[in-house]
Amino acid sequence: MLDKLYVENFKSWKKLDIKLGQVTGLFGTNSSGKSSLLQFLLLLKQTKNATDRGLVLDFGGPGQLVNLGGYRDVIHGHKVDIGLKWKIEWTLHQKASIFDPTKKRTEALASDSILTVKTKAHLRGPTLISDFLEYQFGGFHFSISPKKEGGTEFQLNAECPDGSNFRFVRNKQRAWALPGPIKTHLFPDQAITYYQNAEFLGLFGAEYESMMNSIYYLGPLREYPKREYPWSGTSPLDVGLRGERTIEAMLSATARNEERNHGGRTRYKPFQEMIASWLKELKLIHEFKIEEIGNGANLYRAVVKRDAQSPSASLTDVGFGVSQVLPALVLLYYVPEGSTIIMEQPEIHLHPSVQSGLADVILTVAKVRNLQVIVESHSEHMLRRFQRRVAEEIFESENIKLYFCDSVGGESKLVDLDLDMFGEILNWPPEFFGDEMTEIAETRKNILRRKMEAADR
Repeated sequence: MLDKLYVENFKSWKKLDIKLGQVTGLFGTNSSGKSSLLQFLLLLKQTKNATDRGLVLDFGGPGQLVNLGGYRDVIHGHKVDIGLKWKIEWTLHQKASIFDPTKKRTEALASDSILTVKTKAHLRGPTLISDFLEYQFGGFHFSISPKKEGGTEFQLNAECPDGSNFRFVRNKQRAWALPGPIKTHLFPDQAITYYQNAEFLGLFGAEYESMMNSIYYLGPLREYPKREYPWSGTSPLDVGLRGERTIEAMLSATARNEERNHGGRTRYKPFQEMIASWLKELKLIHEFKIEEIGNGANLYRAVVKRDAQSPSASLTDVGFGVSQVLPALVLLYYVPEGSTIIMEQPEIHLHPSVQSGLADVILTVAKVRNLQVIVESHSEHMLRRFQRRVAEEIFESENIKLYFCDSVGGESKLVDLDLDMFGEILNWPPEFFGDEMTEIAETRKNILRRKMEAADR
């Protein structure tokens, strides 16, 4: 689970320092930096996925997680002479240990469940480079940096918890020059081959990539529902950026579910049944199912009933709200337990009561499936439901983090909303969701004015 994120000089964020919870809500005005915060995480995931190991940052293109242009487009104030710096702290799925190969492996050099990566990228002439990488683990700091400022030959460094230096031992071969970091998160392969006791450095990159692999994203816009969906039996990684693979994911999960239940003992609730029960709980429809169009056709359709008395209808023939919320529900149940899900404006096209219900889905599934959910939203109804469930002691206040983003002079600012154990926000920003009291007062005042004018006639 992601614990902390610190970023300098990314888009509208000159400095961003955020602590993340099991459920994190990002609220605020338009163009306040909410999406940029999420884009940074997606940029790192996209870079990790890049096949070109010589690429420092993959700013993307059409069809990718994010399409950010280039370095000039993402650097704060378009000031290409400043660097992009960041630091990420996360909790490992299970406690890890590192060993010094030159000593007895019965005793770990360090053990911990918290790992931190610190790195940076900047231009050197026209070329984007990453010339510093550090992992913090068990009180140790392991880093790689240039031997000389601006140089191309690097050295490994290690600082022990007591302040002393851990010594990397060179193999008795020619002292080849050590290159710099790979992308922004990997020690070069030579770091392990040139040194006798550096093989544990590979663990850090592997854990980083595992963490990035566990991040899933659903964008703010959804594809329109279709009358039929082809499926050849594949299992997509997720539901797609726009929810375009939602039905495929449901069919895949249903097939896995049936395989697990094979033998007569039902241990797992049918996947489609779970999704249908939430759609019914949200009062969107009465019944939902996916059925094949002809035996062996590999074509399927989503069929719904609005209420118990209604005839069955295609998903295309009911309100857009069902197809809007369906990818969010499926993603929450489809990804592996322990994953991190990023959602942008999942409340779009949803009635206020459904927005509140969706907040309940997020809280419930996050707890049951041990998920981390980061939600960017404009919905007051979702925020109020988060507060209510904390007040009702259904969800612990320490496991939910709420933030208000604002832009001041073109620079994004983050307000940590102080949510107490009773669900009260102690530092409610002015005009958080507009000036509600002024709207009510002005409405009442003008109602009274018009009634007085009518009485005088």
